[in-house]
Amino acid sequence: MSNPPKNDAMVVFSPSGKRGRFPLSTPVLNAAQKLGVDVDSVCGGRAICGRCQVEVSEGEFAKHEIVSKAESLSSRGEAEQRFASRRGLADNRRLSCQATLRADVVIDVPASSQVHHQVVRKNHEAHDIDINPVVHAYFVEVAQPDMHVPSGDLQRLLAALRTEWQLDNLRCEINVIQTLQACLRAGDWQVTVAIRNAEQIIAVWPGFRERLYGIAVDVGSTTIAAHLCDLTSGDVLASAGKMNPQIRFGEDLMSRVSYIMMNPGGEADLIRTVREAISELATDVSVQAQIESTDVVEMTVVGNPIMQHLVLGINPVELGTAPFALANDAAVDVLATDIGITINPGGHVYALPCIAGHVGADCAGVLLAESPYNRDEVSLIVDVGTNAEIIVGNRDRLLAASSPTGPAFEGAQISSGQRAAPGAIERVRIDRQTLEPKFKVIGCDLWSDDPLFAEHVSSSGITGICGSGIIEVVAEMYLAGIIDQNGKILGDAGSRSARIIEDGRTFAYVLHDGQPTIRISQNDVRAIQLAKAALYAGARLLMEQFGVDKVDRIRLAGAFGAHIDGK
Repeated sequence: MSNPPKNDAMVVFSPSGKRGRFPLSTPVLNAAQKLGVDVDSVCGGRAICGRCQVEVSEGEFAKHEIVSKAESLSSRGEAEQRFASRRGLADNRRLSCQATLRADVVIDVPASSQVHHQVVRKNHEAHDIDINPVVHAYFVEVAQPDMHVPSGDLQRLLAALRTEWQLDNLRCEINVIQTLQACLRAGDWQVTVAIRNAEQIIAVWPGFRERLYGIAVDVGSTTIAAHLCDLTSGDVLASAGKMNPQIRFGEDLMSRVSYIMMNPGGEADLIRTVREAISELATDVSVQAQIESTDVVEMTVVGNPIMQHLVLGINPVELGTAPFALANDAAVDVLATDIGITINPGGHVYALPCIAGHVGADCAGVLLAESPYNRDEVSLIVDVGTNAEIIVGNRDRLLAASSPTGPAFEGAQISSGQRAAPGAIERVRIDRQTLEPKFKVIGCDLWSDDPLFAEHVSSSGITGICGSGIIEVVAEMYLAGIIDQNGKILGDAGSRSARIIEDGRTFAYVLHDGQPTIRISQNDVRAIQLAKAALYAGARLLMEQFGVDKVDRIRLAGAFGAHIDGK
């Protein structure tokens, strides 16, 4: 009797070694995402970016009991063939978003398709603030139990707080009650109590404890940053950041909404990954400051509306189409445990309010930090990022808008573009006479014309160009006369330098003649022009609505804005 046909297939990914069974016809990219294999996917699975390329490892793999061959995947379809004819695709390469499973297979994810470790540069900037934390610490001595005056440990703690600090009508979280008796006895009846809003006991520690800690989190589309703060002094004690792991479901916001729309229950994947990333950052900054993550009693979160929805466990699909309705535009105050964030069990997460549409809590955070509402002069504030926020106004009136600028800055529309990672070009200078470039790459402080440069970048190589580098090279090309005011690369500049080369019916500038060759094409310049135009158009529209032709003050913020060279 013959065996019944199999309706699923085993897929093994190398070099990670992750494996799993999936129904036949499952796209390789979907299987990778389910297993947590970081395959780059910029375009959201539409066979446009080509960054999700994989290879079938052919042969018999006894360890996995798999005979893997090219026929284990579906043949190239129309979308893959179109990509191959337009941009080229090696015979042994497949687009994982298009190739589907037909049989057991071993898939190799080449280095070029892996999501590299990103260099996150969202540093904090100090501002003068009034220290008024929502959580305060109180040291009390609690009466010991007495058989002649029977009462619970909690009741005697409440009595001590009432007598010593005039705090009454306090509520107590169940997690505190569960550990209270051990804390009281470990502290010899002297404990430090964390009270939130003068109404809720959220934590108790044995003995005297002076410091309380909170974390500020900025959840961006591309990067997530966390800053650990001393709630008593306001000092920033540690900072950390990481790439938003949701990137494997789509590079930009709409790609992620599209993923949810096309995959029922897909929002759970995005919710889980962003919450895990926040908890990992909480642990990271706690380790830096040599404290436990359970010492953190408060967290504040900001993000664009889609990120804010996902952190709070809300499906953001309504933000994918007009009228871009928010589930809630007010602030949300929730127990960290209720949304799977790992800090103190009694700690809260406070999510700032979104404003409207795609103008989110990150914009509210910028407003609080820059306080243009306290100024007479008109400010223009731009939070430059994948989804930029633009604010114009003063104490009389404030206007805000969002502008999607991310794909070009993140490399999705740049021929040699990539996210900020070791080996990416981040600074560029072009000699005005010879048109010879020099540049810096992430991970090396030397310019490329330094004799020791090659030695210092030998481990990372020169892999591409990141956001700040793209902005600088286009500006330098203009200043050097390589492009005109309209952004056209001038072919006659080729008489000045061999770095100006023909590129079809246009021209390109060779920034790095090596492996790989990094060049700036006419399409690259146009992509940057479009991204910058989106920012400019948003700013001009707000200025027109405000009734001004110029502003008195300009502030750039965000991962890109903070690293743009003002020159």
